[in-house]
Amino acid sequence: MQITTNRKGGFTLVEIMIVVAIIGLLAAIAIPNFVKARTSVQKNACIANLRQIEGAKEQWALENKKTEGAATTGSESAINAFLRGGNTPSCPGNGSYTYGAVGTAPTCSLGSSAGHTL
Repeated sequence: MQITTNRKGGFTLVEIMIVVAIIGLLAAIAIPNFVKARTSVQKNACIANLRQIEGAKEQWALENKKTEGAATTGSESAINAFLRGGNTPSCPGNGSYTYGAVGTAPTCSLGSSAGHTL
């Protein structure tokens, strides 16, 4: 006499629920870290852009014999010639850059609330 067992392979409902709970817990931990990392990268890229603009502005001022406090309004395209690519860098946070006068740091429209300052 043979004993046959009719057992189908598979997972029980409890096992599946435990796996879903673990995945949910990992997602709850990981997603805020990814958001924080993305914000940090955007901030660092914006600061690097501001430094490039500052360097280009200083080179432009030296070449055109501008003194500290001289306005750069209307000279952005001339200053951009000193930047790699010849264009104003784009802000990774979709802000815009203001060059400011010679001797002052350029600013980002996102402002210091986003931490985008030199």
